[in-house]
Amino acid sequence: MTGAWDPAGATDTGCLRDANEDRFWMDPARGVFLVVDGVGGHAAGALAAETAVESVRAAILEPGAPEQRIRRAITDANNRIHQLAAQDAARAGMACVLTLAVVEDGTVTVGHVGDSRLYLISNGSMRKITSDHSPVGEEEDAGELTEAEAMMHPRRNEVFRDVGSQPRESSDDGFIEVRRCRLRSDSALLLCSDGLTDHLSAAQVHEIVSRYQGEAQHVAGALVEAANLAGGRDNITALFVAGPHFRGSAGVTRPRLSTTRARRRVNRLAGRLAFLACGLLLAMIVWVVLRVRG
Repeated sequence: MTGAWDPAGATDTGCLRDANEDRFWMDPARGVFLVVDGVGGHAAGALAAETAVESVRAAILEPGAPEQRIRRAITDANNRIHQLAAQDAARAGMACVLTLAVVEDGTVTVGHVGDSRLYLISNGSMRKITSDHSPVGEEEDAGELTEAEAMMHPRRNEVFRDVGSQPRESSDDGFIEVRRCRLRSDSALLLCSDGLTDHLSAAQVHEIVSRYQGEAQHVAGALVEAANLAGGRDNITALFVAGPHFRGSAGVTRPRLSTTRARRRVNRLAGRLAFLACGLLLAMIVWVVLRVRG
């Protein structure tokens, strides 16, 4: 990562909640980006999210390959949250879900637990890299539910993976999902909590991201604002990272739309001229016939 990348985050309590249990953290110079969604209610959920940020921040900067660092950081967060919950009965069930991304050597490595998400935006399209670790998310990924059905499902907030509910090892099956994909300089990343994607469809998110014109903070803020306008039933967090050559789909498609419109105008003009020529020819034929008969 270099200073040419443009990262920004925005978070909000939403319209119905009393407290914000979401957190985000980034270290652009080292290519590290994190979104956390606390579970447990009020102070416990917020404490879980803050603990996750602190633990990840301390562990992710240690030496090692990206996947090794990610697994170690998330496991440290998990076990620290579990320890804190065991010390106070009021914190029982305290946990969080999170998405952690490390960008290095043109590749993004993603560590993921729960139903927060990471999207890759490239070549005018947006692709979900993570899988939701939830009953509804699995059904949506399998095509058994549409996106609209999943967004309105009564069980959409249930997850079967979390960070903190039980002690973990970094190699445990069914704990940390790791994905890798190439990240070009004309691409962008979006990390977000489910408070965003429960309110905005992928098409709506992509449309807002496509407005990017060099200010990542505008995109992150617009996403959070749109989710609030759509209901804001949960905490909302968006962390947007634009590559140095990312221009947004809107900037790419405008010239094509202008060209298409110009072609349509030319085609309409040609059609009208052809219609006029036919009319003149018909008039001349009628005139000649009338002259001959006369």
